[in-house]
Amino acid sequence: MALDMEAPSFFQEERAAYEDERSSPEAGSNQLFRLAYHDPGRGAYLYHGDAFDVMAAIAAKHPNGCFDMIFADPPYKLSNGGMTCHAGKAVSVNKGLWDKSEGPELDFEYTKRWLELCQKLLKPNGTIWVSGTHHIIHIVGYAMQLLGYKILNEIAWEKPNPPPNLSCRYFTHSTETILWAAKNKKSKHVFNYSEMREDNGGKQMKSVWQFLPPAKDEKNLGKHPTQKPVKLLDRIVRASTNKGDFVFDPFAGSSTTGVAALAAERTFCGVEAEIEYIDLSNARLLSIPRKTSRSY
Repeated sequence: MALDMEAPSFFQEERAAYEDERSSPEAGSNQLFRLAYHDPGRGAYLYHGDAFDVMAAIAAKHPNGCFDMIFADPPYKLSNGGMTCHAGKAVSVNKGLWDKSEGPELDFEYTKRWLELCQKLLKPNGTIWVSGTHHIIHIVGYAMQLLGYKILNEIAWEKPNPPPNLSCRYFTHSTETILWAAKNKKSKHVFNYSEMREDNGGKQMKSVWQFLPPAKDEKNLGKHPTQKPVKLLDRIVRASTNKGDFVFDPFAGSSTTGVAALAAERTFCGVEAEIEYIDLSNARLLSIPRKTSRSY
């Protein structure tokens, strides 16, 4: 694995710095980002900082890639002052400045930039999953094609209980799109076909998936405005990785990707910019029952 290279890996160096800082807070840490959570037994890393900074630092140490799979839930750029319905009440769709569109040209440059870094971080046979609505997903698909990714599937995640459309001028929005792509056209990607077929009652699994939004028990430690259901990430992780594989999430949020990855006995690295969601992620990752113990 990438973590067992002769030269110290990015993760080995960060782990040492993390332990130094815990024993001596005066030691300080990297100014651009810090390792906020580490579980050596399960190979889990969570960074507080800007995704671009962390990805660039990892890529510098691992030029041939180190992740088997990436799940990215980037800003959808849909915070446009509109309204939606939640619990029977009209509420703003605005999530924050990070989710506000800067126009198609700048949104494209932002998207292409992080996708390019993700491509560098993938192992030769690695894959990436990217979720989004129509506000951003077409930009994602175009950027993927320009960068030489091989798009494998377009998944439609159908939500059986979507909020009603308050304006009554559009069809009710009830899906999100998830693009699954390999690093490039030469990649021999992992697809656990038999496992997915078994999950689907012995029939080939189709590209329309129906999942409810996160249940209350998934938010009992706190919630994130764009939180994904664990069952959705569990399927993605198990479909495209094997036990022990290294999963990365550059926009970790409340770390649903990490929850699913660790529960399925994969390893995980995530990055989150907002400290409140780092604290939530730590609580969620610590709550996962341990199935096995590893040393990485």
